[in-house]
Amino acid sequence: MLDAHPPELHAGEGERLSRAEYGSDFGRRYAALRDADCWKLERRQHFEETDDASRDALRRGDWPEALRLLDARRDALHEEAVADQRQGVTFHRVRVVEEPLTPYIQWELHSHRNRVRYAGEKIRVLAAGAISRAESAGQLPELTILGAAAMFRVVYTDAGVPDGAVRFTDRATVDSWTAYLRGLYLAAEDLDAYFDRDVAPLPPPV
Repeated sequence: MLDAHPPELHAGEGERLSRAEYGSDFGRRYAALRDADCWKLERRQHFEETDDASRDALRRGDWPEALRLLDARRDALHEEAVADQRQGVTFHRVRVVEEPLTPYIQWELHSHRNRVRYAGEKIRVLAAGAISRAESAGQLPELTILGAAAMFRVVYTDAGVPDGAVRFTDRATVDSWTAYLRGLYLAAEDLDAYFDRDVAPLPPPV
């Protein structure tokens, strides 16, 4: 079990961005990255993705169509990988999981497996029990870190609908959370191993 406590993170020290502002700022900053490591922490177990045909198919209960649409993205994922290679960007992702898996997480892990296969993302899975001490004061945040310049705490409604982000640019804050996520990543399990053992054998989610 990980016993390291997470760094402090106070929303008042960051800048609140609307959903549109977050999308614009994230895209601009990501395009400007060169020779950088990016980190993402995913903690929530359910999201209401929007503008996603595969997610819509899952919502309708059409699991074969949801998987077919995920597989149809392989060319786009490959193009993302080529762009990242040109920029020297390496994307690391830590997905915290609770079992039994929610339908959303089961679907997302199929999506993540494609990201590993076709985009070369470095994704690892961490059991929620491993961070129980770290969450004694509350659940870990949803975070995305772009190099050393910016970190976003992604905000969602109670129902899991995206609602913008809080942007942090203080170097000490970004560096401390980068180090923390790196530790979580090292303690986690490679997605492929987890997927083959605990996801692939599952029946379609209900």
